[in-house]
Amino acid sequence: MKVIIAAAGTGGHINPGIAIANKIKQEQKDSQIIFIGTTRGLENDLVPRAGYELKTINAYGLSKKLSIENIKNMYKTLKGFKEAKQILNEFKPDIVIGTGGYICGAVISSAKKLNIPTMLHESNAFPGKAVKMLAKKTDTILVSFKDAIPRIKTAKKIVYTGTPVKLKKKEYTINRKLEIIKNVGLNETKPIVLVFGGSQGAKRINQAIIDIIKNKLNKNYQIIWATGPKQYDNIKNELSDSHNITGIKILPYIYNMEEIMNVIDVVVARSGAMTITEIANVGKPSILIPLPNVSHDHQLYNAKVLENEKAARIILDENLNGVILNSTIQDIVTDKNLLKKMGENASKVSTTNVENKIYSEIQKLVEGKGD
Repeated sequence: MKVIIAAAGTGGHINPGIAIANKIKQEQKDSQIIFIGTTRGLENDLVPRAGYELKTINAYGLSKKLSIENIKNMYKTLKGFKEAKQILNEFKPDIVIGTGGYICGAVISSAKKLNIPTMLHESNAFPGKAVKMLAKKTDTILVSFKDAIPRIKTAKKIVYTGTPVKLKKKEYTINRKLEIIKNVGLNETKPIVLVFGGSQGAKRINQAIIDIIKNKLNKNYQIIWATGPKQYDNIKNELSDSHNITGIKILPYIYNMEEIMNVIDVVVARSGAMTITEIANVGKPSILIPLPNVSHDHQLYNAKVLENEKAARIILDENLNGVILNSTIQDIVTDKNLLKKMGENASKVSTTNVENKIYSEIQKLVEGKGD
């Protein structure tokens, strides 16, 4: 099988693409897979690191504002359509798969003109502009959340598959769980709250945690806090004068996230699609602070997927501070029945056999059985 995957910009677009590529390779070792991206996004690091070839084209998100910069980007994006068509003609793929973002416009449209089967994967509960725009042209659209289905009105075919992520639920022995907790310098006597804001951290969430620490509000719980590499040194310096900081582990980044997520009690995080999927996979209560000012408030819609199941509490970014966050954490960690119920509710959103479902749909399209 020869496959082209269009994925660019953020890890939320690229990582599902890589997971799909890995599944195809697992099933068909002689498959040839290349990625199409831009020269600017994380794909330039993540795709080669995963062992796949990356070809780049011009592609930009276009604003409605009339400006010289926007006109230039429009011209470059039109050039990207020709570049995409050239790559498709040279590689001759059996299928083209897009995982969201403006890169999909040129690649999926070009594939359609060449009568190559096309597929899009939408990770968010509120579909992005690219997916909505390309819905009519695309043979199959895969979605991570059922909530997305009624929001893609012109699609030929929609299949609910979930998002492929590495993080899964693990059932550790008591001794192994204690070992993981001990390795981060905490203990099993109090609930543990995991705080993170994505790979780069989130300033607003970080400031709320600083307030909690400085005012010693976390008397009933412990914290594992990934600040993000860029903010780590500044935060450590800011807290250097705070005495007797106990029950808190501050890290720039968490590399063993699967282990940590499976032993903590509550998650505090932004609500990107992959984060929601991971929280559901491990079945944990969460407090979600959607990133504001993103397209169609899609992080808010993602968070509502868990809130609607009574598995999460939402705090809007504009309302977030240490007092409100601490109060919300306290409500959950001091009620064991609520902790258990919220965790069980989160698991209801989890999907199983995601990679198998996606691969099955790929096979149907390639074999001409997509309808």
